[in-house]
Amino acid sequence: MEKSVTSHNRRAFLKSSLLAGGGLMISFSGLATLNLENKVSTADIPADWYELTGYIKITPDNVIKIFNPNPEFGQNVMTSLPMIVAEELDVEWEKVVVELGPHDNVKLGPQFSGGSNSIRMYWKPLREAGAAARTMLMTAAAKTWNVPVNELTTKAGIIYHTATNKSGSYGEFASIAANIAIPKETKLKQVKDFTIIRNPQKNVEGKKIVTGKPLFGLDYTQEGTLIAMIEHPPAFGLKLKSYDATETLKMPGIKEVFTLKLYDDKYEQAGFDTRSFNDLLVVVGKTTWEVMNARKKLKVQWEPKGDTIDIFSGRGSRREVLIPGTLESTDIHLAKMKEYANRPAQVLRKDGDPETAFKNAKQIIERTYNAPFLAHNCMEPLNCFAYVTDEKALIVGPHQSAGWIEPTLSKVLNLPVDKIDMKITRMGGGFGLRAYGHTFVEAALISKKVKAPIKLVYSREDDMTYGIYRPMYTATYRAGFDAENNLIAFHVKGGGVPEHAIHANRFPAGAIEHYLAEGWEIPSNITIGAFRAPRSNFNAAAEQSFLDEIAEVMGKDPIDFRIELLKKAKEKPVGENNDYDADRYAKVLKLVKEKSGWNDPANRKYSRGVSAYFYHNSYVAHVVDMIKKDGQPYIE
Repeated sequence: MEKSVTSHNRRAFLKSSLLAGGGLMISFSGLATLNLENKVSTADIPADWYELTGYIKITPDNVIKIFNPNPEFGQNVMTSLPMIVAEELDVEWEKVVVELGPHDNVKLGPQFSGGSNSIRMYWKPLREAGAAARTMLMTAAAKTWNVPVNELTTKAGIIYHTATNKSGSYGEFASIAANIAIPKETKLKQVKDFTIIRNPQKNVEGKKIVTGKPLFGLDYTQEGTLIAMIEHPPAFGLKLKSYDATETLKMPGIKEVFTLKLYDDKYEQAGFDTRSFNDLLVVVGKTTWEVMNARKKLKVQWEPKGDTIDIFSGRGSRREVLIPGTLESTDIHLAKMKEYANRPAQVLRKDGDPETAFKNAKQIIERTYNAPFLAHNCMEPLNCFAYVTDEKALIVGPHQSAGWIEPTLSKVLNLPVDKIDMKITRMGGGFGLRAYGHTFVEAALISKKVKAPIKLVYSREDDMTYGIYRPMYTATYRAGFDAENNLIAFHVKGGGVPEHAIHANRFPAGAIEHYLAEGWEIPSNITIGAFRAPRSNFNAAAEQSFLDEIAEVMGKDPIDFRIELLKKAKEKPVGENNDYDADRYAKVLKLVKEKSGWNDPANRKYSRGVSAYFYHNSYVAHVVDMIKKDGQPYIE
């Protein structure tokens, strides 16, 4: 077994878990989810639970509940994170009750789903939580039977003492175990001994999803809830000048039409807490259909909002950026990008003497790659329920990290955090969009204004045309070769609206003696944000395509060429701060070469391509087999 050493009491366990992304669960509202094949019915769930290590509760009848601390938006953490706990706890997965933990920023930290963090951050603390609970239960059994704890074994939620032929379920010892100090050392399973993690498991919410159970933010409501929608400007860079709601207010079911300012002029948004659309024109009514139709009757005049100063956060810095108060279009963006691409740019990294190397090159190839703005286009449009009074607030909706928006809500509502009850629902997609919190602020202030529970709903058009986007990117790559077609120089110059995507210290930096990376950016009114690794999902396609172009010029196998570069980066790295593990990178390429039968003559009937990249500490390689049918490529 793998030994995990800790030194903490119950409170210290909470603190260390918070730092690693976990935390202590204390109170929960009812049974949220059951495994598809769960043999425990809701009617059989008793009222008394005994809590162990915060993630686990057990009844005297051996019903075991495991809590998922992270928001769920389709990445399946409702299943995968509790599986980790169950593995080390040593229970039958089919008999486990899984429940989503509540939002509790104090006890659980930010509860953030995004950045490919969930499994990476929770892997060890959740294993330790399961192993610690198992040890506590065994200690309780040892005390009850008056036997040494090291003579006990467990299997499927049962504790055994072979010498006396005694056995008992976890539930029999839960009340005693709940009062035992969390052990300083836990023994973790070896990977070879895994029984739950190594095997496919069904989605614990699968049945509820396909049978239409109310799991999502759009499903949530209370008696007397009104619907609110926002009339957004038709383009970024505009602001409200005037409006006439006379005809709108005559429409059936419409209660109010008003303007709302979210923040004072001095408010500075902090990173992910929100991306504000500050001056709102709000329509409130009884039903979604009535409000949608009433919006069409609004007579609105918009005007340019003028130049603004925005705080740009990213790449480890915060700086003020002047945003021109002019309307934008794709044609304008493309023209500016062409202009900026020919200007001197910021040098992000320079190794050797790339200028001289290119000057002396016998052959130079150049390729440019582009990507447009992209909307997240989640299956479930943005929404949020809010009921705000002078004393407290209830906020319910889909969010990837509600803890980030909670301080902002406290500020704009003038309520202490402990008076704001936030409940996070399952999300119909997130992809980074729901890491931002403007809809929560909007819903809260609308509810406060109308003094009633409201559900803010974005239409699909709102979601697509006035949201948060992946930036518009471009990158031009150049490679220089000597007379023998050896690669001697590499240059990448990238830009975008409003940011570039270049990761200057990633592969192939460190593998090429003469290397130059540059970047430029065009300010824009268009709001951008996280989008499934927004920079890397562009860079991977561009960089890997260009590496194939280089390999072709050099007459080398594309996999062998990449491995050769990585060998150089490992044995004789160029420059400093190379942001990748060359050995691990090479191993994944060697593995995909083996698994795909890359050199197997039987596969020569296909057109084959390879791509490899890493992000969030994950190294991935793919080989794709393609054939041509009727002049079109098809993936086999």
